Amino acid sequence: MDWTYTITIPSSQAPLPLRQLLSAWLIPKHLIHDLRISQRVLVNGAYRSMNQLVMAGDTVHLTFLPADFAEPFPDVDPDSAATVAVLYETTDLLIINKTRGSKTHPNQPGERGTTLNHVAAYLGDDEPGPYILSRLDQETTGALMMTKTPAVVPIMVRNIAEKRVQRTYLAWVHGQLTGSGTFTDPIGRDPQDKRKRQVNGLNAQSAITHYEAVDHQANATLVKLWLETGRTHQLRVHLAAAGHPLIGDPLYAPISQDRLRLHCWRLTFPQPFTVDGPLTTVTAPIPADFGVFSGK
Repeated sequence: MDWTYTITIPSSQAPLPLRQLLSAWLIPKHLIHDLRISQRVLVNGAYRSMNQLVMAGDTVHLTFLPADFAEPFPDVDPDSAATVAVLYETTDLLIINKTRGSKTHPNQPGERGTTLNHVAAYLGDDEPGPYILSRLDQETTGALMMTKTPAVVPIMVRNIAEKRVQRTYLAWVHGQLTGSGTFTDPIGRDPQDKRKRQVNGLNAQSAITHYEAVDHQANATLVKLWLETGRTHQLRVHLAAAGHPLIGDPLYAPISQDRLRLHCWRLTFPQPFTVDGPLTTVTAPIPADFGVFSGK
């Protein structure tokens, strides 16, 4: 098996040396080296020097092999695809609307029943994936991004790391939070509870969360949240530290009959193998019961 890509350079793109173009596509250096050495990168059907300019209208053909990747075929047992709700799909990318109560991925060999198992069943035997790019806590709903081939994993991972992928969440929190702002307290481990994180905890790392209050109920606020970093439990910890824990949060909020009210509402991202191209936005429908809670 191999994975081939044929990309026509758009008219809006300035000429670039082939090596610089591959780097601009965020292909890792070791892969660029492998493509060059084995002549698996062609321009207009022929192998060229890495220093030669690629122009608008040229066609670049790439071939990736399983040997290019540490784990070309994920070991995920397929499970029922009945709960898979596809929000967006291309030959490379898959975004699904994750359901509440479903773990994102298996933690043990042979484990089934997670979102990744369900997506493996949806893709079937003809696809080597799924390869997960983002994670959501078990009780969190909403847009979850994966790839269907290993070739675009390092590209999208770098897009995420370099903040080209924007994740926007909606959450109901306790109390009356108003206006907008940014939480910047670093987050580390809770020395008293290994399940939890806390502001200025052990080995704290930089964490940045932007927020905007968009609606109110009695003793509750609907907030829109943007992540600049991706620390474990980041949204939950920042909001709890501000005195507005998420409704239904089993770790950071008062005991409640409600389930967690956190939804990954929108993903905005660049397409693989593009340079400064238009961004794609995918929105996940809000669960019907999202704004309904007991208040107890």
